[in-house]
Amino acid sequence: MDSISSLKRLKQQKSYYIWVCIFIIGLSGVIAGLYYAAGQIDYVWRWYRIPKYFYYQDNIEIKAEIEGEVASILFEDNKAVIVIKGDGETETYYAPEQNINVGQGDIIFPGDVLASYKEWKVGILMMGMWLTIKVSVIAIFFGIFIGLFAGIARISSNPALKWSSITYIEIVRGSPLLVQIFIWYFVLGTLINTLLIKQGIGFTIPPLWFGVAALAFFTGAYVAEMVRAGIQSIHRGQTEASRSLGMNYVQSMVHVILPQAMRRILPPLAGQFISLIKDSSLLGIIAIRELTKATREVVTTSLQPFELWFVCALLYLALTFSLSMCVQYLERRN
Repeated sequence: MDSISSLKRLKQQKSYYIWVCIFIIGLSGVIAGLYYAAGQIDYVWRWYRIPKYFYYQDNIEIKAEIEGEVASILFEDNKAVIVIKGDGETETYYAPEQNINVGQGDIIFPGDVLASYKEWKVGILMMGMWLTIKVSVIAIFFGIFIGLFAGIARISSNPALKWSSITYIEIVRGSPLLVQIFIWYFVLGTLINTLLIKQGIGFTIPPLWFGVAALAFFTGAYVAEMVRAGIQSIHRGQTEASRSLGMNYVQSMVHVILPQAMRRILPPLAGQFISLIKDSSLLGIIAIRELTKATREVVTTSLQPFELWFVCALLYLALTFSLSMCVQYLERRN
């Protein structure tokens, strides 16, 4: 028996390694085919340019704004204080002392470079990725909040709450997210900001928050159905037992039903959140520079579509895979 089981394990291991080799060969073939096809269209790969779109060293120039003479240059705390006196006006500029391009008594004209220095800055792709994370986290938070209340209202015996929830869920789930973003930005955004201006309020709501609202309400409709299904999957005896212990409806829902329901809806909830991260790419149509729009802008200026879209896809994969791993950890703990 031991020899038979050992032979089986050996055969399974052999089959496993054969399929691993087939996978590696297939993946290598796809990469080689893509490289060959790019070579046929005379495409030059420039991967060395990619890092600067994450983090780069910028040359900062301090320029004069008036015409005049350098009256004095003082040094304090490793910084130079350059004072320029013109015709009835004086300007003061601050720069690192080792990067000064002028001396005392020099004649200065507007636009002349007084000093220059290098400074590390965050690149456009990193800023776009950060904005994608920010928008997704805020939308997820409000989406859970909206979906929780809409899901409970969906199974409520109160007809006003139930029908309002059904109307919201069916309208949102029955229309494309792209259309909803347009409605939030062009219709509701215009109405709300016009009212704010006419009421004399000194600010308007930026496009970012209309994009967040569109994502949150879109996510909330799907979360509501998950919450409803999760609550209804809990045996009715749980509610009856909690009510017999003296709990009212709210206490029973908060302490007994919802904790059990949330464990069951965690996997589909994670899938919805992963979809939300990818759906945030649609916000570029309303001038929000998230990751996809940032990539599109860089492609337009650098003419490197192959490398940049691969990098964009990998960044989205990193975000969604990280979220998936977090959810799996939570599932194991529960």
